Amino acid sequence: MRWPVLTIASFTLLEALRSRLLWLIFAVLLAAFGLAEFIGSIALTESLALKSGILGAGLRLFAVFVISLFVTTSMVRELNDKVLVLILALPIPRAAYYFGKLLGFSLVALVTAVLIGLSLLLYVPPSSLLAWTTSLLCELFIIAALSLLCLFSLHQVTFALSMVVGFYLLSRSISAIQLMGQSPLVDAGLSQQAIGTLVDIIAFLLPELYRFTPSQWLIYHTATWQELAPILGQTAVYLVLLIGAGLFDLYRKNV
Repeated sequence: MRWPVLTIASFTLLEALRSRLLWLIFAVLLAAFGLAEFIGSIALTESLALKSGILGAGLRLFAVFVISLFVTTSMVRELNDKVLVLILALPIPRAAYYFGKLLGFSLVALVTAVLIGLSLLLYVPPSSLLAWTTSLLCELFIIAALSLLCLFSLHQVTFALSMVVGFYLLSRSISAIQLMGQSPLVDAGLSQQAIGTLVDIIAFLLPELYRFTPSQWLIYHTATWQELAPILGQTAVYLVLLIGAGLFDLYRKNV
């Protein structure tokens, strides 16, 4: 099973190179660097912190978008061209195809995270930047696995991307939603308590992405590996869940 997985992963990585994904990343990095320098030049104080915060936040959103878009468009292309049917007609298990694609997309996420991390070396010390880049990589791993699952389930780029974006935004903002629900200004009636319980259940099921890649790690250089440990743990748990759901969905399909 090992060689089919590596072969499929290498072709997935080759597809990213042929689709000029790296050129897109370099172009965005250059544009973001120019924008950060411009904003920093007009700042009166803390220009370095401002540049690192803006650059880190913008590049994080770009990385999530480009990975989810690449995963969904790549898989839709294979489904439309009947490549999936051709590969599964070969004497290899479906799990080999799934893990090969996931490994290939993970390598693309790794390259993206490393390039973004290297671009921030001008503003952030290596120790804090390494923790932030590792956290970004964990976030991209979750997004890649989620995008693969949504595409297998929905078969449409629009629906799959909408699901990924909704999941990401909700995971990023669920803490703020909980705080608003606990505000003393809110009437604690029965309906409000029911909504608050529902929000707590959703928060329990979602990964705490608001803890991932925080901008204060770049601005104040406060990153510690103790803070990174829960992020690594959540990444492992949700990757297992998403991989299990993706394999279940792939094996139940007639292709």
